[in-house]
Formats: sequence, C-alpha cells, structure tokens
Amino acid sequence: MGEGIRLVVVAQDIIAAMRAAAPAGRSRPDDSAIDELRSLTADLIAARPAALAEAERFQATSLRSVPLHCTEIEDWLSGRSILVTGGTGCIGSALLPLLEKAVPRRLVSVSRGRAHDWPRLSQAEYLHADIADAGELAEVFASVRPDVVFHLAAQRDPGQAEHVVAETVRSNVLGTRNVADLAARYGVPDVICATSGKALRPYSQAVYTATKRLAEWLLARAAAGREGRFSAVRFTHVVDNSIVQRRLRDWAAAPDGVLRLHDPDTMFYAQSALESAQLMIYAGLHARPSTVRTYAVSDLGWPVSLLDLALGTLQQAGSTCPVYFSGHDPGYEAAPFPGLYDPATAGGVSPLFNGFEALAAEQDADCGVDSCGAVLQPARAGDEHLGRLVQACADGDVTGIRLALDELSWQVFNATLAAVPKPALARAVRQAESHPGELTSEHVRMLDAMRQHAGLATFASV
Repeated sequence: MGEGIRLVVVAQDIIAAMRAAAPAGRSRPDDSAIDELRSLTADLIAARPAALAEAERFQATSLRSVPLHCTEIEDWLSGRSILVTGGTGCIGSALLPLLEKAVPRRLVSVSRGRAHDWPRLSQAEYLHADIADAGELAEVFASVRPDVVFHLAAQRDPGQAEHVVAETVRSNVLGTRNVADLAARYGVPDVICATSGKALRPYSQAVYTATKRLAEWLLARAAAGREGRFSAVRFTHVVDNSIVQRRLRDWAAAPDGVLRLHDPDTMFYAQSALESAQLMIYAGLHARPSTVRTYAVSDLGWPVSLLDLALGTLQQAGSTCPVYFSGHDPGYEAAPFPGLYDPATAGGVSPLFNGFEALAAEQDADCGVDSCGAVLQPARAGDEHLGRLVQACADGDVTGIRLALDELSWQVFNATLAAVPKPALARAVRQAESHPGELTSEHVRMLDAMRQHAGLATFASV
C-alpha cells in the first residue's frame, strides 16, 4: 500500500472514531468526549499532511482578480452619478475605489450601518438608509439621481438567515424589489445586483438560498420589456470576509474552543473581494437591454476542503482545540439535488451555473467570465404570491413568512421548469433517478415537478 493511500485509510479510521466519540446533533460535544476528540484531532493532523497547504491556498485566493479594460470603464462611468447599496461592506469597500478611478460625477454609498471596519473612501459620500424601507430608499434615489446602481446590500449568512427570517426576506427580497422599482421610476439605465452562487439551486427551502433565488426572479421581472440594463452577479465564498475562516480562528484561539464542522467531506468554492468587485463592473459593461443576464467567474479553482482548512488553521494558530463533526445546521444543505449539473456541460462552465443555465452560457475566455440569460418565465410566478410574502413581513409572522416564501419559491421553480427544453429536463430526471438513496423529500417533490414538465410519468417514491 502506497504512503498516500495508507494515510487516507488512517484518516478515515480516525474520522470514524471521532464520530463515534461525539455523535452529531449537538451545539457542543459532551465534556467527556472533548479530551478524546483533542487526541484524535492531533492524530488526524498527522494523517493529513496537506492540510496546512490547503489553508494557505484558501488564503491566497484573496489575490485573484478579473482583468478589466480601464478605458471601457471610464467611457461608461466618467461623469455619471453612481449609487452603491452596501458600500460599507466587504465587496462594496473593494468596489468603491475601482469606481472612483473612473472619475464619476457622484459616488454614493447607502447602507444601514457598518458591520465591520472596512476602509472608507474620502471621495465617496456615505448615506444611511434601509433598502427594505421603500420610503427611505426613494429619498436617496431622489437626491442622488443615479445613472448606475450597484446593489450589494443583503443578509449574507445562510445560518443567520434561519434565525432572522423576517429581516433576511426584507433585505434580500423586498430590498431588491425596491431597488428595481425605484430604478424604473427614476429611469436608471444600468442596475447591477449581487446575488449568490446558491441561487443556482432552482428551488430550496433554506431561507438564504430561497431569497437569493427570488432576487434573481425579481430582476428578470424588472428587466422584461424595459430599455434599461439589468445584471445579476453570482458570488461564492469571499475569502476576505470569510464567515468560516473567522469562526475557525475564533474557536482555535479560545481556551475551550471546539471547531464545529458540518461533516468531513464538505467542499466549497472561494473567490476574492477584488475579483467580486471587478465582476460587478464587468457585468455592467456587458449587460444587455430588456433582459437580465447572470455573470460568474469561470474558473474558481479546485473547491476547498473544509476539514483541511480547519486542520490547517489549528496548525497556523498552534492550537490544540478539537474538531467536532456536528452535522448540518439549518440553512446548509447536506447534499444538493443530484440533477443539478448536466454531465454534458459540468466542468466546462462556471460551477455557479446549474445544468439548465449552462446549456446557453456564453464564455469570455480573455476575462475568465461566464454569463447566461435568465432561465425562467418570470410572468408565471405572479403578484399574488409576492403580495402574501409582503403582507407576512408586515405582520411580522415568521411562520407565515416561511410559508409565503416557500410558496413563492415553488412558483418560481415551476416558472424555471417551464423555460427549460424538455430533453434537458429529461436528462436531469434520469441523472437524479440514478441516485435514489440520496433523494430527500424535497428532492422527490422537485423530481416529480420536473417529470411533469418533461412529459414523463411521476416518480412515486424515494
């Protein structure tokens, strides 16, 4: 047996022992298991010698960028009034200096406050308003009279979204609707909105994912038949403002810290704040009228191993804190829908596009950016369900908000399926059916709807 294979086998045995010592499902393992986990974690570090390099690779992602042409940016933005929602956040703070170089007439940030101490730009104006408050935001639009809007303000934490459901829906859904409506009222030519890689899931019961998907639907509705240009930009995990990295470092530094990981097999993509900001500008430069296009970085590199990132963080901190596999918290999916990617396109298009979107994706090899038009029929999901969500938010009824959010999400899912060619749906159905043991009840419901739209018989059981 080769050394590499031997270490993999040893690591698998150690992980099995860790799971046996501290079963998943707790916020923290029992005190009686802490010492055993600490010893097993030290053994696991020795069995995974590449972990430190993985942590360093993750951190080096912050240096990545998207090549842009300064002349094109200046031609577009020079002398114009630019409004950035969420300009005090991580990506907003990276975006403002890039915009300032184009010499706009006004450069204005609007946000509720500052979550972190990101640097401010002396040449920019900073206003305070809640994007979910249509009246407050209207005053900003009336004052700034923007020619271009970059919309970044949002709830960005999937786990936190499950605890602040009303606030998340108000920010991510109603806030996006307000931006789109006011852009139409004031005749804003260009609107570029940040969404999330999680929006590639055409349906999800997770609050964060559902709100980001609905934000893209609202943009598609706003763009239809309008002369203005709307763009959606999908980001994945931004290293510069990494929730995961911050938590791992905080736990590693605490005297009684425990590193809680969903499971040992979690992998995720990452990108930098700089390339995220540059992608926003790219999307604005290449937007098209009367339709919304979605943009994403083509090559995000090999996904990061959460386990190796955790073990590498422990080594960097010189910490002896244990790792605990706690299971998936609400807001994080244990496994995606098996028919999410089409084998015919997977690997050749940005992983932030699903199989339906990848069919019509366009690639800019020089800049490393992929784009696609909205794969849905926006009019099929109507005002009635959106109105229920708005009313539930006004009532402050979290149960009602969740129900209305899910109903509208399902309407948007069906609007998506109505726009997908039947052969592509049939391929996705066959792919999902080949993984019957991995299908959750949510997946089965999705699969049944896909079969109906594809003209196939319904799938009766998991």
